[in-house]
Amino acid sequence: GSFMLVNTSGRFAGQKAHLLLPHLKENDTHCIDFHYYVSSKSGSSPGTLNIYVKVNDGPIGNPVWNTSMTATWNRAELAISTFWPNFYQVVFEVVTSGHPGYVAIDEVKVLGHPCTKTPHFLRLQSVEVNAGQFATFQCTANGGTDSGDRLWLQGIYVRDAPLKDIKVFNFRRFVALFSVVNATKRDAGNYRCMIRTEGGVGVSNYAELIVKEPPVPIAPPQLSSVGATYLWIQLNANSINGDGPIIQREVEYRTSSGSWYDIQPVDSTSYKIGHLDPDTEYEISVLLTRPGEGGTGSPGPALKTRTKCADPMRGPRKLEVVEIKSRQITVCWEPFGYNVTRCHRYNLTVHYRYQAGGQEQVREEVSWDTESSHPQHTITNLSPYTNVSIKLVLMNPEGRKESQELVVQTDEDVPSAVPLESIQGSTFEEKIFLQWREPVQTYGVITLYEV
Repeated sequence: GSFMLVNTSGRFAGQKAHLLLPHLKENDTHCIDFHYYVSSKSGSSPGTLNIYVKVNDGPIGNPVWNTSMTATWNRAELAISTFWPNFYQVVFEVVTSGHPGYVAIDEVKVLGHPCTKTPHFLRLQSVEVNAGQFATFQCTANGGTDSGDRLWLQGIYVRDAPLKDIKVFNFRRFVALFSVVNATKRDAGNYRCMIRTEGGVGVSNYAELIVKEPPVPIAPPQLSSVGATYLWIQLNANSINGDGPIIQREVEYRTSSGSWYDIQPVDSTSYKIGHLDPDTEYEISVLLTRPGEGGTGSPGPALKTRTKCADPMRGPRKLEVVEIKSRQITVCWEPFGYNVTRCHRYNLTVHYRYQAGGQEQVREEVSWDTESSHPQHTITNLSPYTNVSIKLVLMNPEGRKESQELVVQTDEDVPSAVPLESIQGSTFEEKIFLQWREPVQTYGVITLYEV
């Protein structure tokens, strides 16, 4: 048994004395038992007695037990569950307060059996979680616990965690659950289970909290080929920020304008996104998932790309005449939109043909009235009393579609004059016989000549 006596008289506050036990390797459950005494005549505490359990010559960490006043000699137990091949060292520390008195430790014994007043912990397992999740440590102990005991999860270089729940199976076994909430990389590190009872303290081995960052691609996906209703992409997700292994890949795509979006699971490095709208801009990004709850990272950088135009669905419908005059015709048609044009860039031309001077004339004009709810177009400079064949042609960069053809006759108009040089008169005794040529432009059926 070791012995330590500190006389605090004449010492200023904060001075320290240490008693170090030899290194211990624990193959089976055992107990360290000691007596202690902290007292002064003045009634003010002469100092604090701290006990540390240092593992594998690592950092000393926080005290596992302390006290600053006792009236008499007391006995306490240390139930230390640091299992072979790890070794540990118990350090007794006295920190003086500046008041006179005595702090003593005596009869420190390593016993080959379990502690009687303090539970022993079973081996604590390491926990791996994804960032932002709750990390739960299960501290299982042999021995009893009551409401007066204090239980906590002690971190080394990391914050302690409070008790979340306790399940008591019987007087010889209980499980305490501790949660590190919203775990971040800063919470990663070593933790151990602690119980402080009236009779001493129980300490488990250190287990590691491993916090993994969900993976996020560094680069956007790459475009392989473009169609009107599909996009082939390479996921391009080999370089990541965060941690693997990657167990699932998904493609998220959305229209640049509007709120529509979709997510598709992908099992290869390239993927065809189908059933898209033509001539529409999409933003495509990749989501990666590692094992465990909350293992899906945020979407990687987005690829912005546009689908091609598609061939128009059909030509314009219901081509009808609004008004016929002698030299112009106005036609109208059923309004149409993107679902027919399948492209935001298109034009509509009016094609017409007619006979003039023995030759067929073919003309086309662009109609600018395509956005209207009552679209129409007027063809001017026609000849009166002439058959005109009219059709509409809808064109976008990918193709063209025509309407049915409409044949319309322009109205009659005033004929031109009878050519003067063609009038010839033959005179007789009682009559003049006249004859002449037809006007150059009749513009209709001549019903009457007046002399």
